[in-house]
Amino acid sequence: MTIPEWMARNARRLAACLVLLTAARATGAACSIKVGVVMELTGTAGPYGQAAEKSVEMAFRDLNAAGGAHGCTLLTDTKDSQSQSTVAVDAANQLVQLDKVTAIIGDITSSTTIPMLTTVTGPAKIIQMSPAASSPRLTALGRDGKTSGMFFRTITSDALQGTVAAKFALDRGLRRLAVIYVNDDFGIDLYQEFARAYRAMGGVIATVTPYNERQSSYASEVTAALSAPADGLYLISTPIDGTAIARAWISQGGSRRLLLNDGMNAAAFINGVGAKYLNEAYGTSSGTSPSASTKYFYEHYPAFAGIDPNSPAADRAYDAAAIIGLALAAADGTGSAAIRAGIFKVTDPKGVIVHAGPDEFVKALAALKAGQSIRYEGVIGPVSFDAFGDISGPFRLWRITDGKVTTQGEMSTDEVNALRSRH
Repeated sequence: MTIPEWMARNARRLAACLVLLTAARATGAACSIKVGVVMELTGTAGPYGQAAEKSVEMAFRDLNAAGGAHGCTLLTDTKDSQSQSTVAVDAANQLVQLDKVTAIIGDITSSTTIPMLTTVTGPAKIIQMSPAASSPRLTALGRDGKTSGMFFRTITSDALQGTVAAKFALDRGLRRLAVIYVNDDFGIDLYQEFARAYRAMGGVIATVTPYNERQSSYASEVTAALSAPADGLYLISTPIDGTAIARAWISQGGSRRLLLNDGMNAAAFINGVGAKYLNEAYGTSSGTSPSASTKYFYEHYPAFAGIDPNSPAADRAYDAAAIIGLALAAADGTGSAAIRAGIFKVTDPKGVIVHAGPDEFVKALAALKAGQSIRYEGVIGPVSFDAFGDISGPFRLWRITDGKVTTQGEMSTDEVNALRSRH
């Protein structure tokens, strides 16, 4: 390292320390770093957001117990998007413009995440990491240069899930399906990916019925979906609306053979519909490559959150928060460019392997302080982002049996990509 390089690096570190010290003096309190959180705590996706928000808090608790970021306490500033895009945008604006957060974790669904990204975090060049927004449109936004390189997500794209769902349906003998999907970015994109793959593999879509959220009744949509014979129903929804639609479908004589999207393996949906009606319900979701982090999370999350650790988005929300917190510890400051560089430094395939939990985070912070990069092997497995903030990973194939979600198998990323190349 040359003298100018040494001086430049130390100048950046000094600047970072001065920023944090100034913040501490301004508040008259101990040093802290605030991260914004936008989650759907209420509304149609409320069960997702509640579980995810607890995961974020748990990850920050663990990081703070290990020493925080540059010795500063990580704090969350949480807003409820109410499962509405306009509310999500307002919340993100407040966090960025007024609260001056360093980054935002959220939201859960693509229909709230995309407008936050395109109207707030993207233009402002603020890091945004979603634990559950899976629309392929997010990849396209990154490819088109509309995210400023600041968007990341800890869930695989629906471009892959649609293919997995199509194969799983046909393997279960569901060769002719009715489809009901939520009429938003998530539902439209997942349906289109599924339809492309399903038809290419020989499946027949009997009826296609989009629906708008928050209706008092979905009887007319279900009637339309039942207008042609089908082996079953592919329901692309969220737990609250999905419960009403599934109940209407069953009460009108629809087949109990259901195919469900990720997130519908929620207790709210199973209890709302009734376990006895769902013994032929199947689904797909992003899977995990189990690590020591998986074991730690499943052992400690229930006591911390009072929520089932299998709740949709819970595992990947912990990882999203852990990566943001570790990136802040790795960064030469609290600017977005520095945090972005930090994200890649803590998910380096060649870095020191670390897992979830306070003890492992102590190890991570020590490695970063020594100038090393780390490889965070999270609850969902080793996390690695591409140029557009996407991850790759396996898919879980599941079934609801006697009110319990049981794994039926897994499809690896290589298997999915091979399947997509053929269809």
